[in-house]
This record gives sequence, structure tokens and C-alpha cells, in this order.
Amino acid sequence: MQADDELLVRIFKEYRSIACVGFSKDPSKWANIVPSFLISKGYNVIPVNPTTDSILGRRSYPSLSAVPERVDIVQIFRPSEEVPGIVREAIERGDVKVIWMQKGISNEEAARLAESRGMIVVQDRCMYEEYARLLQ
Repeated sequence: MQADDELLVRIFKEYRSIACVGFSKDPSKWANIVPSFLISKGYNVIPVNPTTDSILGRRSYPSLSAVPERVDIVQIFRPSEEVPGIVREAIERGDVKVIWMQKGISNEEAARLAESRGMIVVQDRCMYEEYARLLQ
């Protein structure tokens, strides 16, 4: 099921804690630009990147399951074939409400699994672009 604009607005307004899986240290990459933008809009963006201890002064965790704080949205900047494993980690956490696969990333198997557990799934959409289009 593709998320409509009303649902996207609800996601942005209701959910404030975002674990960004694949948050890049490189400020020229979209996997850094998008989460940085969301931080500037007041979201609690938690880096998940096993190659570093911190990004933008925020503690980075090696995996989604290692994040100790509540996570509402799992934003994914990883190849589509890695998404099922990330979704399984999100399910195990028990607190994730939304799986958001960034532009160019989709996985129907993972989407069905997440939806079967009551999660909202957004595929192949950019959080930066959608926020700018709907809320600015």
C-alpha cells in the first residue's frame, strides 16, 4: 500500500524519534543531508552506522537493536536487499511505528512483513522531499 499525503503528514506530525540506518558521515551524501535536515526541523535523529561512534555530535549505534532510546520511525539508507533484516530488528524492538525506505529503496517482502506487524511502510520516497512538499 502506497502512503498518501494525509498519512505522510500524520507521520511527520506524530512521530519525532527517527533511527537512521545508514546515516553517512559524509556531508555531501543524501544519507547525511536528509537526516541533518530532519534534525534542523526538531526531530530526534539517531545515527545507526557501525563504522563510527558519532555523527554530527550524536552517538552512533552499530545496529538498530543497540539503540537504547525509543524509536518511532526507522529511516533506511541501505540497499534494498538489506531491508528485511532491518525490518526484523525493528519488529524485535517492539516500539517502531513506521518503516521509511528512502528514494531508490524498496522491498516488498519486508514491507509485507512490517505491515503484518501493524507498522506503516513508506517505500522509495525521500523524507526531505516529502517534508518540504507537504509541510513547508
